Amino acid sequence: MLPQNRRLRHLQGIYLRNLSFSVNRGRTIDDLDADLKPNTNNSNNNKQFEVQGDDAPAPLLHQSQSSESLRPRQKGRRRSTNLANISPVTRQKRLEYAVEGRAADVFFSLHCEGVEYPVYISEVCERAMNFNFQFFDLSELGPFVTRSSVFTVKVWAKRWHAWSLLLEQHVDLRSLNYLGTLRNHQFPPNCLVFHLADGIYCLELSGKRPEPKQGPVLPTSSYNALMKLSNLDNSIQDALATRETLTAQINEILERTPSNSVPQVQESALLASKYLSSQRRILKAAEARRAELQASIGNRRKAIRDGREAQSRAEAEVQHAQSKLSAARAQLVATREGIRGQRRRICEDLAAIFPIAPPRGRGPATGSGAPPPLSFGICGVALPNTDYDPASSSAAEDSLSAALGYVAQLTDLLQYYLCVPLPYPVTPFGSRSSVRDDISLLPEAALPKQQQQKQQGLGQGRDFPLFLRGGAPAQYRFDYAWFLLNKDIEALCVAGAGLKVVDIRHTLPNLKYLLYVCSAGTAEVPERRRGGVRGLLWAGRMRKSRAGIGSSGSADGFLAPDDAGSAAGSSRRGSTDSEAVGGGGGGARLQEQLRLALAKENGHGADAAGLPFDEGTRLTLRTKGLREDVGAHA
Repeated sequence: MLPQNRRLRHLQGIYLRNLSFSVNRGRTIDDLDADLKPNTNNSNNNKQFEVQGDDAPAPLLHQSQSSESLRPRQKGRRRSTNLANISPVTRQKRLEYAVEGRAADVFFSLHCEGVEYPVYISEVCERAMNFNFQFFDLSELGPFVTRSSVFTVKVWAKRWHAWSLLLEQHVDLRSLNYLGTLRNHQFPPNCLVFHLADGIYCLELSGKRPEPKQGPVLPTSSYNALMKLSNLDNSIQDALATRETLTAQINEILERTPSNSVPQVQESALLASKYLSSQRRILKAAEARRAELQASIGNRRKAIRDGREAQSRAEAEVQHAQSKLSAARAQLVATREGIRGQRRRICEDLAAIFPIAPPRGRGPATGSGAPPPLSFGICGVALPNTDYDPASSSAAEDSLSAALGYVAQLTDLLQYYLCVPLPYPVTPFGSRSSVRDDISLLPEAALPKQQQQKQQGLGQGRDFPLFLRGGAPAQYRFDYAWFLLNKDIEALCVAGAGLKVVDIRHTLPNLKYLLYVCSAGTAEVPERRRGGVRGLLWAGRMRKSRAGIGSSGSADGFLAPDDAGSAAGSSRRGSTDSEAVGGGGGGARLQEQLRLALAKENGHGADAAGLPFDEGTRLTLRTKGLREDVGAHA
């Protein structure tokens, strides 16, 4: 950039090097003893000292010192032990003084002639000797500042907790010397370095020619274009000056014109009325809120009173109930012991009804010799531990189905007495029992409803039989049903008695272990309560008891008079029991339906089917004991 083209808008940053606070004596070493008073005149930041005028008294002249006297005096050798014998406080003060004598907090400000305030004020750099201030941009200022090439730099320093003007230098950008870089230069004290758009410049150091820029030659603007641009800039400056003039004239007119306060007062009154209406609305809302709070407080007080009354009643009830608490606890303990005893008795009865014992004779699996270990039978029917021969005879299959029917019946009874619901419900029906699986995701669950109904009709639904019918699918369903039955027994052992089942395939051992644990105890088994269902009676004995009632009372009959009356008259008219007792046609129809169902299930004809108690008799169900027992508890 040519020197005549440098402007203040091209200035981007300022550096300060070698901060110094030393004061120049203003005279040479030869005049140390002369009584001369220098007169300092600043011209372009070069200090020149002159002797005072003729009016001042003549100073006393003396002989100048010789060259030998001007030689530097020998100073004492520096010792590293100068600070060895002083106190730490003195050493610290000397170090602080040395630091304060060289370092300080510094900032600078730029000033232009004709501008009252500083054009730019830099940030404060703390505790240093060489300062690199942040870059700035002066292109946004007015044209009077951006087009100027002369300005003043003032450097301010903070020393001993006080700010003072350290340096004031008038700078002409056209007289700066180009440096190019800050390296490899010996800067004088308090040297200012200027960073322009095309490089680094300094005023006190000799410059060098800047290196030519390497780039292609570009066409410049024509003279007419430059003149148009200059005219446009002059027009803009005239418009800005006109705007400033009009602004000043308008301000003068407004100052001379008396102010009219009526519109302002009207506006203030309107604003006050708005504030008044707003405050009235706020007051109404506050009053409504106060009424709501008062009502809420009243309701809460009433609720507190009601709560205290309820609390006092509860305390009275608690005090009244505490007198009965010991008796209730004793009754609860007795009830639990009674329930435990009844469960023991029931389990003993079930163990007697469904005896589980090792089979006698040869084992069913081996065919000869002693039975395998952990082999048991129920009600005299042997049941292997989920290990059997699929190619066995029909008699072995019937025996297996009968044993599983006994197990299903016993499992179904235990779930009610032990209060443990079975995960897989059991349908006990003798040797034709089954197990239902409503938990697993079976393949037929994804089929349409018609196919599901068809498979259920073929016996392939969620009910799995505990008997063999033949065929591979039936064999699979039978094995799965036996597995579900073993899972039910495991659930009874874990939830009902807290037992750990080692192998669920041991059907009868696990069931016998459960009955053994549930019936174990040191206390006496409670007696059986009187009443209940007394069983099915033969119709012939019923007729005999009726005949005995009419002739000789209860001496020769089976039932007492009150029992016979209860059996004959306690059933509801028109029910199955009344028809069985009264000899109506309903009993005969019931016997016929049972005979046909058994014949169809066993595969025999209707003529060969018969009930084990079919002797032309009718059955009756006596419930007098149950009603008496319920009445006693009620």
